[in-house]
Amino acid sequence: MTLKEKLKADLVAAMKAKEAEKLSVLRMLATAIQTKEIALRKGEDVVLSDEQVLEVIAAEVKKRKDSVIAYEDGGRADLAEKEKEEIKILEVYLPEQMSDEELEQIVKNTVVEAGSGANFGAIMGKVMGRVKGKADGNRVSAAVKKAMENK
Repeated sequence: MTLKEKLKADLVAAMKAKEAEKLSVLRMLATAIQTKEIALRKGEDVVLSDEQVLEVIAAEVKKRKDSVIAYEDGGRADLAEKEKEEIKILEVYLPEQMSDEELEQIVKNTVVEAGSGANFGAIMGKVMGRVKGKADGNRVSAAVKKAMENK
């Protein structure tokens, strides 16, 4: 079963169980996936791979994390809490995040491979390619900055 099929099955299950919050989030996600498919279409239908669906889910989680920060800064704890609940629902579909130790080791190896002339952007790009979907960009950025300071 592909990830997209699992999402559709979960959406139907949420409908039957009358889980309004989960249903709303899964409908939004289905729309985001469909939007991505339409954007990639060039005359024929496109079906996203599981990896591409994971990218859409990760993007939606990132949007909500940004919203949480904005709502908390604006004194809207109620809306921030709603966004946090949506994040929990979405994170079920993402792969397990790697530990800080694993991330630091990948960053160290990448810095060593890149050599002394590599800049932050080049190292970030290589690390993000290796940890795709398993580590948040903010965590990666912090780890790369720390590793570059220590070299």
